[in-house]
Amino acid sequence: MPKADFDAIDCNILVALQEDARLTVLQLGERVGLSASPCARRVRRLEAAGVIKAYVAVVDQTAVGLPVSVFASVKLERQREEELDRFTMAVIRWPEVVDCYLMTGQRDYLLRIVVEDLEAYERFLKNKLTRLDGVAAIESSFALGQIKRANALPIRAEDGKR
Repeated sequence: MPKADFDAIDCNILVALQEDARLTVLQLGERVGLSASPCARRVRRLEAAGVIKAYVAVVDQTAVGLPVSVFASVKLERQREEELDRFTMAVIRWPEVVDCYLMTGQRDYLLRIVVEDLEAYERFLKNKLTRLDGVAAIESSFALGQIKRANALPIRAEDGKR
């Protein structure tokens, strides 16, 4: 669904659901100025188009015993499709990797890895990441603290606010 197909109500629905995905259709409709049935149709259309991908609970990583975030920059020996696909398939299987981006620049990938402590990261590094064929270099940076983490995209609501 191209952005051009969104109207102000669609944008307001997305903004409201990003703030609270547990809203009932009735509550959501009240927020965006629709009755329940047309609101539900719009939400289903956004889901079917893949705009709304999932509804999730945001969990505090420290509260569940995973306080360490490590950002690892990974350089591959070669950037051929076969090597990129092999790396992608491995990363998808590793639950410690919560974010992974294919990058431009000196490194090929940037990963955010969440673990309980430094020893757990060392195990991840030794048992998984360094054992993957085609990895040429890994540079790890440890987050000292989290300043901001947003789960909502900056969609402009009908009133023009972000």
